[in-house]
Amino acid sequence: MQKKLSPWARFTIAATVTVALALGWAVWLGVKAAAISSDLKQVASLAEVLKVEISSADSVAASQTVMEMREHTVAAREIAAYPLWTLASGLPGAGPNFSAVTEVARAADDIVGLALEPLTSVYASLDWSSLLPSNSGSDLEPLRAAAPRVSSAAYAVRASSERLTQIDTGRLLPQVSEPLSQTTEQLKEVTRALTVAADASRLMPVMLGSDEPREYLVVIQNNSESRASGGIPGALAVLKADAGKLTLMEQASAGDVGVMSPVLDVGVEQQQIFTSRLGKFMQDINLTPDFPTAARSAQSMWERKFGQRVDGVISMDPIALSYILTAAGPVQLDGPELSIIEGSGISTELTSQNVVRTLLADVYSKIEEPEKQDAYFAAVAREVFSALSEGNGDARGLVDQIVRGAEEGRVLVWSSDTAEQAVIADYPLSGSVSGPSISPAQFGVYFNDGTGAKMDYYVKRTVQLIKECPRDGYEQTTVRVTSTNTAPLDAATSLPAYVTGGGNFGVPPGSVQTNIVAYGPFQAHVETAKLDGQKTEFAPYFHSNRPVGVLAIRLAPGESKTVDFTFGKIVQHTEPNVVVTPTVQDVKDVTLATETVPCG
Repeated sequence: MQKKLSPWARFTIAATVTVALALGWAVWLGVKAAAISSDLKQVASLAEVLKVEISSADSVAASQTVMEMREHTVAAREIAAYPLWTLASGLPGAGPNFSAVTEVARAADDIVGLALEPLTSVYASLDWSSLLPSNSGSDLEPLRAAAPRVSSAAYAVRASSERLTQIDTGRLLPQVSEPLSQTTEQLKEVTRALTVAADASRLMPVMLGSDEPREYLVVIQNNSESRASGGIPGALAVLKADAGKLTLMEQASAGDVGVMSPVLDVGVEQQQIFTSRLGKFMQDINLTPDFPTAARSAQSMWERKFGQRVDGVISMDPIALSYILTAAGPVQLDGPELSIIEGSGISTELTSQNVVRTLLADVYSKIEEPEKQDAYFAAVAREVFSALSEGNGDARGLVDQIVRGAEEGRVLVWSSDTAEQAVIADYPLSGSVSGPSISPAQFGVYFNDGTGAKMDYYVKRTVQLIKECPRDGYEQTTVRVTSTNTAPLDAATSLPAYVTGGGNFGVPPGSVQTNIVAYGPFQAHVETAKLDGQKTEFAPYFHSNRPVGVLAIRLAPGESKTVDFTFGKIVQHTEPNVVVTPTVQDVKDVTLATETVPCG
């Protein structure tokens, strides 16, 4: 007769088996966790390869790389779906870590399968050169056809990002929480990029005239006489877009538009800050930094003067034109305008290297008559847009250069179509001072010329945010603006009166007077202003619930001055940033890194 095991023996055996199973389970989980980690690291590594392949326009290699990425994400997701892994997710203490890894694996697979695979397919189908304008128009259909897939990809990535954002990282081990945080931030960037792509694929075909011809008023801002959004409007032209074919039509100068009577309504707030000149002269529409306001005024003024209503307004400056010429190549002036510059020493060939100096300095120092200056500007605009409409140069490079101009605030767009403008308003391209494109802790520093001349070509500026110690529980930030007049010491006599202003507006020739307009974040307050370290009077305002401080400075040749605006009662506890009027200088030379003043 078989001897029965004692209760203690049975317990011992059961405990041993349980421990063995638990150890086996733990080992299995460790092995599978390592496998998931390995797969996801491979995906991250391949993502870097994919960036290079896309930037070099190698769609075949990009498609192959995405296939390899998918193999790894599927493997990781399958492991995370095993019953034993799912069971581990319910364990007290360690369970949330397994759940988090599951979500990361799911998100990675969704992104590759639902976003990257269809996007590489779309990318391979696009012919960049055919998307650009040409004499025969552009083939906009592939871009239009791609829009639904790009929008679906953006939705998939956004959904994955939102799932990861909802995970409580406070319950996770550092080995899980840190990669999760990195992945979440990366997904936010990808989501933003795909949203841009989705909006562009929907809007661009329509705005380029795929459904019906569009006409836009193009305004060239002249940075040698500063205005808040760049420079005084100079050359004007109507650009017709018809199925991707661009044609430059009517041309005029801002002076041709004349004086508006009655004055256009620009709202009480902006009229108080920038005077009624905003709605009176085309040259002053952009004293306000709010481009939608300036664009609506430009549209109305053009219609009043010429009886033509345009579908939108596009603004750019000579620096943006130099970016276009970087990709499109030089343009040759060979029309009647050659007689204007004959014997002046001004180059008949404009390149990315000489166009800025030519348009912002040489024209004024070598051509005396304003009418001839306007004619020359019109000729340059015509030749540059002719090169653009003919699809000259590198297609991808041209897109990159236009994007660069938009990122620097040198290219601005407004559409009279309410639905289109609602999409544009989400981006800095809109040039808005309020709305979805404005980050919570955004500051703004804008320059308006008070000299009535073309001296801003010689002014160098830096702008810096200085985070002060909090006061009364609120954040404080100082905006520091340093300006230097680099004009020759004998500018009063060595530069033409048209450049110096000749003292016509009470500013001595060679000196530069500038109205510095500083905007703070939503609902903050501008508290003090200092000039070279000493408190000074300034004009305080509000615009769209943002505090505004205005202070005028005057600089003799060689002189520098520093203005500090201190903003308090800042409720946004996010990292501040600053938007600055685009000038002749490179943006990176103007905007300095934020400084933090230690407390205590």
